[in-house]
Amino acid sequence: MSRRPTTVTVPYAGGEARRGPVTRGQANMIRCILRDEPVQINIHDVWPVPAGTRTDAAIDALRALVIRHEALRTTFPGPPGGGVPHEQVVAPEGEFTLTLLDHDELPPDAAGYAESLARAARTDRFHLDRDFPLRVSLVSAAGAPAYVALAASHAVTDVGALAVLREEWLALLAGAHLPDVTALTPLDLAAEEATPAGVRKSRAALAHWERIIRSGPQAMFAEPGAEGTDVKTPSVVLRSRRGARALARVAERTGGLPATVLLTAWCALVAHRAGQTACVTAVPTSNRYEPRLARSVNTLSQDALLCLDLRVPSFDTLLGKAWGAALNAYRHSRFDAVALWEIIGRTTFERGSAFARDVVFNDVSTLPASLAAASAPPVDEPGPDLELSRGPDQVLPTRLLTFVHQADPLLHLSLWADPALFPRAEADAFLTGLVRLLEAAADADVPLARLTEVTGVHPVERGPDWSVVDGSWVSPPAVADALSRALGGLPVHVAVDVPSGKGDGTGRTGYGASSEEGDGPGLTAYIAAGDSPPTPEHAHAALMKTLPGRPGVLAPRRYVIVQDPPADTEPSSAWLRRRTLMEGTGRDRQM
Repeated sequence: MSRRPTTVTVPYAGGEARRGPVTRGQANMIRCILRDEPVQINIHDVWPVPAGTRTDAAIDALRALVIRHEALRTTFPGPPGGGVPHEQVVAPEGEFTLTLLDHDELPPDAAGYAESLARAARTDRFHLDRDFPLRVSLVSAAGAPAYVALAASHAVTDVGALAVLREEWLALLAGAHLPDVTALTPLDLAAEEATPAGVRKSRAALAHWERIIRSGPQAMFAEPGAEGTDVKTPSVVLRSRRGARALARVAERTGGLPATVLLTAWCALVAHRAGQTACVTAVPTSNRYEPRLARSVNTLSQDALLCLDLRVPSFDTLLGKAWGAALNAYRHSRFDAVALWEIIGRTTFERGSAFARDVVFNDVSTLPASLAAASAPPVDEPGPDLELSRGPDQVLPTRLLTFVHQADPLLHLSLWADPALFPRAEADAFLTGLVRLLEAAADADVPLARLTEVTGVHPVERGPDWSVVDGSWVSPPAVADALSRALGGLPVHVAVDVPSGKGDGTGRTGYGASSEEGDGPGLTAYIAAGDSPPTPEHAHAALMKTLPGRPGVLAPRRYVIVQDPPADTEPSSAWLRRRTLMEGTGRDRQM
């Protein structure tokens, strides 16, 4: 297979010049673009080209899309001296380039080849102040276009936006007349977000996030082996007719929507495996539920934060709760990203936690003409009963990420799981267990106490040194070790304090006690003074710097600075009898 790459410059004109503030979704993505590696944040798609399409027609259709949609003519100039862009500029005219890749013949897996080209185009960073937001390759065989492989800047597009662009591009190639754009442009949306009603919605969303971050588990996978913040792992791909049939039957039996049924089953299994009584997960949503946004070419996707309490007896009961919990999460998924991270910083400092976006569930199967459509099997190929395969490696700042590509007629999922927590066999077993749970729930309500028996997935074993403190699984010895290292090796002892009449003496009182309520088990750190006694404020600030990537470490509620450590031969209770030099919560930022 030989290929002849040619770069083509395509001019365009006829748009309107505009400028104004960025939207909340753009601000959120720009923050990620500036922080993350481009392969993690850029997105891609592959568009099959209809047979008989001429190269010039394919290019003309792309040009028409650029003129039609302001987002494709948008750049983000940074403030003088550098920094985060807060303004977007729409150009009335300009040019973009695309690459023509003509081959003598395409490989047998031509679609897979185009997919690899699109993925490779994600690895370079988009320069927000000057780059065209699409990197387009037109893949041809002997001059006949076959695929468009593209990477896109997440600052102006999301999955839904690429789906709209693909649909309109195909319509233009078919000779259709596109109606006028009635969806909100990014600048129109930014203006609406600045209204009093838009500001109230954002504040309500921030309050929703703060409630969960303040009282929910600081990390779902707080357990032995959970270390670091970026994980590289191949995906595990599930394709299953059994799973799709079972999902449809559960929906029919319970009256629930298939998407909600699948989300419920997934949350139940994640919490079961993690040994948690609540599932906190980021659920990226396109925010396209409003008619004016449904077909907007814009980056509307922001995280909905779902907290589903599993302290219920059965799957059907959980499904009933999941519907309302999901709606509440989606309703609070449009927010000021900068303000959110200020809240996360303040709340986690006060709580002594490190909020971890370690579980993500991204269902793109319900989007019209979603990215999954191109890879869906033809109707006359029903697909496997249950097949597991491996996808490409990817570095992700999560411990468990699931993409739902398709729910009918195949259940098609991709799972990236931290290999330190999910070795290959366990990752496979997790997805197989999900299918088994759906099959069991298709026939009858499933008691959550039987999840191990039904799915074959076992809860993690943490050992006697772990306790639930302030709604989070914590290892007090790990807290002591982290605090000691943060203070230059000073001796530290960390005790679990259970209020009188609370719990069973082990600190395992379950989910829900917040640090501000003060009625659940908490941690107290005893620190031997040494020559230069640290203040509680210094101790807390030093420990907080060590928390990212250590989900089993939670800051104590109280720091007690004592004169001398007990001798090695004395029991741990001897720390309580040492002379106290000072004590406090350490939460006073005025240091």
